Amino acid sequence: MANLLVTRFPNGVTNVGEDSPFADLAMPAPTLFHNYMEDFDYYTAGDWTVTETDAGATQALADGDGGLLLITNTAADNDLVALQKKGESFRFASGKKLFFEARFKVSDATQSDVVMGLQITDASPLDVTDGVFFIKADGSTSVSLLVEKNGTATTTSSVATMADDTFIRLGFYYDGASAIQYFTNGVLGGTSVTTNLPDDEDMTVSFAIQNGEAVAKTMTVDYIFVAKER
Repeated sequence: MANLLVTRFPNGVTNVGEDSPFADLAMPAPTLFHNYMEDFDYYTAGDWTVTETDAGATQALADGDGGLLLITNTAADNDLVALQKKGESFRFASGKKLFFEARFKVSDATQSDVVMGLQITDASPLDVTDGVFFIKADGSTSVSLLVEKNGTATTTSSVATMADDTFIRLGFYYDGASAIQYFTNGVLGGTSVTTNLPDDEDMTVSFAIQNGEAVAKTMTVDYIFVAKER
């Protein structure tokens, strides 16, 4: 028996005009957006710029539905592990929409510093000069969104709250003009103006965890998705 809840388009659907080379492609043309989806079914260390305070830190796939990357820090206070995708391939540009979402968790939501978003490649992702990213400081579970250019940031505070060993989805949407909307677990939290938008730098996926005490902390990343209009 056919599933009556499924909408069927036997002739296909499209997102382009008749003059497009993809006009008769029976699905949306994939070239309208530059898409990056990392689900961590695989992990190749050479694809990432890894910054570690101590070489004893590890980054490895973990068992779990949907694919997981587990980052395990070493045990000194302020030990840091940061990963940045090699190749800065996203830029905030006028007239071009950009979407970002990541799902992740940390073992200790209070005694750790956390960053997740798009940044320039920098060995100090907690103190980077250019990017749009979520950041959580040691001693707090409150997450802020930073829009930063040349070391000057517009900060939107308290956009989300993290909890120990609990996955959270953090996302933002740049409308290509004047605003960035931010989302927590798929729910719109608010809008931040794009003052200090880093529109003159290419960005890359960047995330990090730093211990807030002399105890090893972990960060588990489920997925990261970025899409930008070409």
